[in-house]
Amino acid sequence: MKTTAVTPVILGLLSLGARSGYDIKTVVDRSTRFFWAASYGQIYPELRRLEDEGLIKGEDTSNGARGRRVYELTDAGRAALEQWLLGRTLTMELRDESLLRLFFADNLPREQALSLLEGRRRGHEEFLAVLRAIEARPGDDPEFVNLVLQWGIAFNEWGAQWCQEQLKRLQSEKTTA
Repeated sequence: MKTTAVTPVILGLLSLGARSGYDIKTVVDRSTRFFWAASYGQIYPELRRLEDEGLIKGEDTSNGARGRRVYELTDAGRAALEQWLLGRTLTMELRDESLLRLFFADNLPREQALSLLEGRRRGHEEFLAVLRAIEARPGDDPEFVNLVLQWGIAFNEWGAQWCQEQLKRLQSEKTTA
C-alpha cells in the first residue's frame, strides 16, 4: 500500500466509524490538526485512491439537497491501519513557523525580536485554552486520544512557561548590558 501523509489519518478516523470527507475534515480540525493537519485538497483525492485500492468503501447518500459519499473501512483497510500502527518507521517532524522566525530573529531590532517571543508565549496560551476546552467537553475520549490531548496540554504549558522565562532572561540581560 502506498501511504501519503493523510492515509493514516483517514484510515484511523474511519476505524472509529463511517464518515464523509467533510466529516473527516471536521474531526481533523478538532483533533489531529494540532499535530497532524489535513486539507480538503489532500483528503478527497486520498479517499478516492483508498477506495480504488479496496481499503475503504464508499456509499452515496443524501444530506438534504446535497449528495455526499460516506466511507467505511474494509477488512483490508483495517489490516493496513494495523500494519501502519505496528510499523517500525517513526517520523518525528515538527514544522513550527514561530520557531523558524525566532531562529532568524537576530536580523531584527531587539524589541521586535522580543515581540516574536512574546507572540509565541501568547500562542501557547491560546492553544492551551483551546485544548482545555476540548478536555472540558462532555463525554469520554478513548484512552490514547486523551493521552495525546494531555501531551498537548503539558507541551503548551511548558512552552508558555519557557517563553516567559526566556523573555525575563533576555530583558534582564538588556538592562544589565
